Amino acid sequence: MMERDLLICISGPSGVGKGTLVKELTRDDPNLVLSVSCTTRAPRKGERDGVEYFFISREEFERGIEAGDFIEYDEHFGNYYGTLRSYVEGQLALHRSVILEIDVVGSLAVKKQMENVVTVFIAPPSAEALESRLKGRGSESEEQLAMRRARVEYEFSKSKEYDYVVVNDDLESALGELRSLIQKEKTILR
Repeated sequence: MMERDLLICISGPSGVGKGTLVKELTRDDPNLVLSVSCTTRAPRKGERDGVEYFFISREEFERGIEAGDFIEYDEHFGNYYGTLRSYVEGQLALHRSVILEIDVVGSLAVKKQMENVVTVFIAPPSAEALESRLKGRGSESEEQLAMRRARVEYEFSKSKEYDYVVVNDDLESALGELRSLIQKEKTILR
């Protein structure tokens, strides 16, 4: 049976383990790649242009918006973040499935305008577990944690619009569930 190439949007609250799951998914499958987003923020220590992000100027990003170069974009904390249409279409043309690790707004925007899109919302086992994970990272102030908590409610309200919800209670179980649903979706003809 012929498999189709997918555009897989993975979203969920901060601290739920999206990055870890995506890293594991792409590590073992050369035909499954993580999309590299563009941003106008400055690179952090150790980040490389074209690897973690494409770092571009605000002016260049805004020209891209006007030209329709992004399949999704948003502005957070004064910086733009977005996914280049040319990058995604280039990977799909090479018969690779592409993962976008993006927020719910971006994920739902992509679903409306692209074909073969599968949306997956990664959920924590409980609100308490998520709170514990966020605090355990130790990378955010109380004010930042409060902002993240407020965003979680909105994100959960949008989870019903996703094709799948995967609870990340146990990394191996969640990873197995993701692999299974991706394989299933690759073989579905729509």
